[in-house]
Amino acid sequence: MSSRLVLLLAVACGATVANLYYAQPLLDTIAGALNVSSGTAGLLVTATQAGYVTGLVLIVPLGDLLQRRKLVSRLLVLDALALAVAAVSPSFGVLAAALAVVGVSSVAAQVLVPFASSLAAEDERGRVVGQVMSGLILGILLARTVSGFVAELGGWRAIYGLAAGAMLVLAVVLRRTLPVVKPPEGRLGYGGLLRSVGALIREEPVLRLRMVFGFLSMLTFSGFWTSIAFLLSGPDYGYSEAVIGLFSLAGLAGVAMAAVAGRVADAGHQLAGTRFAAAATLAGWGLLALAAHSLAALLIGIVILDLGVQATQILNQSVIFRLRPEARSRLNTAYMTCYFAGAVSGSAGASFAWEHGGWAAVSAAGAIGATLGLLATAVRVRVRSAST
Repeated sequence: MSSRLVLLLAVACGATVANLYYAQPLLDTIAGALNVSSGTAGLLVTATQAGYVTGLVLIVPLGDLLQRRKLVSRLLVLDALALAVAAVSPSFGVLAAALAVVGVSSVAAQVLVPFASSLAAEDERGRVVGQVMSGLILGILLARTVSGFVAELGGWRAIYGLAAGAMLVLAVVLRRTLPVVKPPEGRLGYGGLLRSVGALIREEPVLRLRMVFGFLSMLTFSGFWTSIAFLLSGPDYGYSEAVIGLFSLAGLAGVAMAAVAGRVADAGHQLAGTRFAAAATLAGWGLLALAAHSLAALLIGIVILDLGVQATQILNQSVIFRLRPEARSRLNTAYMTCYFAGAVSGSAGASFAWEHGGWAAVSAAGAIGATLGLLATAVRVRVRSAST
């Protein structure tokens, strides 16, 4: 697989997934512009996430039924239209509806990841998935920074207008560049396709185990990023929102780890790599427990936590994409739905822990989740199609 195509897929994934995060640093500004409360403005994040989950369940499996090139380009056109509506939305309701559609259509990134896996040769599949996921991670990390910068220069609507244009360009480029891959013969209908996701979960113990790894890993990761703003804006640090946003850049280390984890998977060391990643996640929380009193522990802890979580993600996807080549999109649906459930659970749990016990409770909860993740790597399952 050419390095140019891998780079294009990485850029496409990053730019597409970034659409999910543009609103987060702009909520107060949007609330004032559209005359709603800050709490109401927060529903924009909920609407986007709800749309994304809907897309994971109902759209991503279509990658095993339709030509992925056409599916991705159509999703990106829909994404562009929804972003354009968001840019000119006259009311909060219209904006929320537009961002819900943005969430649905942004699952194009989750169609591209298994597509990249299917295009790669067997001995380079892990590396390719790792490089494409590096682009996706960069999109997540940089979205908030870019959004705040653009909004400062041109208002909150500007970022959505620019993103709409970017999605149209990507739709055209990918339609012209991606190879045509015919769907497998004897295809299921749409209803059967959705039902088969449950069948895959029942029949593939490796998939179930990797879903557990992903859930616990994202639980701890999401819990940290949900609660860290409370610590940094509180009396221990007193940082501004702009400074708090810069802490996400510490997660750039995870981008480098994505490529390394992919090579580990190609070398056949998926389980050993996962154990190392789980241990790193736990070690990260060990340092983060000291974060209320040590900035150095906080920064190093962020780096180690991110390395562990991103390595776990790459290794998980490298394993599941080897299970059934004809069902990679459905495997990704099952895995990413569980992964996202971990994110939601981690956010809710961390908020509860902070409210009732402050940073000490958050750290304890994170360490418990990381410990469970490490213990889960001791589970051995009977393998049908790939190693755990």
